[in-house]
Amino acid sequence: MEGPEGWRLCDRVGAHDRSNPLVRLLHCNRISGTSSKNRQYPTLIESSSMSDNATPGRQRPQFRNINALSDLPSYRLPAAGWVSILHRVSGVLMFLLMPFIIWMFDTSISSEISFERFTGAFSVGMLGLPGFIWKLVALGLIWAYLHHFCAGLRHLRMDMNHSAVDKRSGASSARIVLMVSLALTAVLGAKLFGLY
Repeated sequence: MEGPEGWRLCDRVGAHDRSNPLVRLLHCNRISGTSSKNRQYPTLIESSSMSDNATPGRQRPQFRNINALSDLPSYRLPAAGWVSILHRVSGVLMFLLMPFIIWMFDTSISSEISFERFTGAFSVGMLGLPGFIWKLVALGLIWAYLHHFCAGLRHLRMDMNHSAVDKRSGASSARIVLMVSLALTAVLGAKLFGLY
């Protein structure tokens, strides 16, 4: 197991002599200083006897399928992961509610009568649903737009400034996006529900 890294890899796969072309390839790459990014090794498939002999005291890692009901609730997603998922959710929500957005825009600017019908939908209700439900739908749209907008600005900043892509900067910008979008949603939601 001594020698350059290439020789250690060769020992692991069980090829010890220099007449083997794989050994010569690995050794030549190591001597010539070829970086590990540019190295291309042939794919090796180990048989069960070969893997047992290659590393006697070490077990191979075992991979299993993820059970969504038991494994996913215990997984702790970082803030950047939440922002990324919510960015997609908000985009889908705005796309699915596009007919409602177009209806709100159309009825609010068509005439005075349609504007009264528009405001009545949020106070009295429509289609058998109370106005409170329609206000919640509008609040969901407000959040979706604000979160999608803030997260989009975050992604643009990360595209333009590569120093913003590191782990610390990504986590802090994700927390800022969450706080700003929720704060603006609370302010506009208070206006929607008539608190000021």
